Amino acid sequence: MSETGSPTSRRQLLARTGAAGIGIAFTGALSELFTGTAAAQNLGHRGYGPLVPDPDGLLDLPRGFRYTVLSREGDRLRSGEGPVPSNHDGMAAFAGRRGRVHLVRNHENRATGRVPVPVIDGLTYDPEGKGGCTALTLDQRGRVLSERVAIAGTAVNCAGGPTPWGTWLTCEETEDRAGTNGYAKDHGYIFEVDGADPRRTGAVPLTAMGRFQHEAIAVDPKRGVVYETEDAFDRPFGLFYRFLPEKPLGGTGSLRAGGRLQAMRVPDVPDLSSIQETGAHFDRVEWVDVPDPLAAETAIRFQDFGPKGITHAQKLEGCYWGGRSVYFVSSFARSSDGSAGDHYGQIWRYDPDRRRLTLVIVFGPDTDIQLPGESPDNICLAPSGGLMVCEDGGGAQHVYGVTRHGEVYALARNRQNRGTDDDPDWGEFAGVTFSPDGRTMYVNVYDPGTTFAVTGPWHR
Repeated sequence: MSETGSPTSRRQLLARTGAAGIGIAFTGALSELFTGTAAAQNLGHRGYGPLVPDPDGLLDLPRGFRYTVLSREGDRLRSGEGPVPSNHDGMAAFAGRRGRVHLVRNHENRATGRVPVPVIDGLTYDPEGKGGCTALTLDQRGRVLSERVAIAGTAVNCAGGPTPWGTWLTCEETEDRAGTNGYAKDHGYIFEVDGADPRRTGAVPLTAMGRFQHEAIAVDPKRGVVYETEDAFDRPFGLFYRFLPEKPLGGTGSLRAGGRLQAMRVPDVPDLSSIQETGAHFDRVEWVDVPDPLAAETAIRFQDFGPKGITHAQKLEGCYWGGRSVYFVSSFARSSDGSAGDHYGQIWRYDPDRRRLTLVIVFGPDTDIQLPGESPDNICLAPSGGLMVCEDGGGAQHVYGVTRHGEVYALARNRQNRGTDDDPDWGEFAGVTFSPDGRTMYVNVYDPGTTFAVTGPWHR
């Protein structure tokens, strides 16, 4: 999750960059992101209309949309295994039998997690880890049939991503070793989770995919290559990786068989934040073998990648596959933190066929509802052709929709105030995803952990 600054610090940054008073424009080659229908192309600048205040104070939506609360932290898991864990984060939806939907949901609990994932025999990696995943099964009418632990004993499960074979790769956003924060085992791995049958995948770290502060993944369905983002909190910042499995496209057994982990090098670009103009592209992207994927002595981003170095970026977060390319998000960059440049969020596109990297979207601050909020985090493509973005910044928190023409609208606003009337504080959104039939959007509020199902006139 992002560690964003206060509204005051953002205004100071605008002043320093000369942008105060004029705002930061949202720009980008959005047409290459979407392959939507004519209905999606005709969405107006107001999207589905203004948000209607929710009398129950949970979630504001446009008129005609409604939500159902599927799960809240502290409630009892239907399996009887314990309470619903806290810190709801990345999530994906998978098709089940007889029209059912399996939701797999991350819980980004650290060593002091408020409501930890219950320790379950056969599904627990490290009994001292408080994070993990839970799995919900919904019937054809969207009613919750079951809710249970899918993996436990992991740590800081932030995001991840779905695989083409119907499993979820959950990512640990930590580099803590055994003995740190009370952990009994090393952390910083990816684990595979089967939402329909968690015991089939168990709790086995995919060590060849690297040990670092993982954020999200995306799988190339043609080649089986897995792309990975790293959300490192200090300099040098994270890297963008690809994993080449020894046995691609085979599910659990293939990923456990090992492979090669490589990091992206953009020649003469040591820091992606130095690139500010959308449409900027690089045609000589290189991939360099990681010297020590397990980071036995040195964190990967500190390792020696040769005289040409490697390319870093601050706050690498969301990652997804669309069309023939992988897209990844840099949530923000601050020169005051050590980045080469300042921005409020970028989306990059890498085309493996052309080996081309392109900056396609730059985000603006959350000072105007017509601009995407700062610090984009989890992100997904909507079935109708649009882009859904979870905001993780200061102030009010939204799920924004972006049309293929770059028009931005608010789709949802979190109304759960964790602060006071005088000093309000709203939790971020995370884990936005759609049902396999495209009729329901599922999304989490991180804190207090809440999972929503949103239905409405998406065709409009």
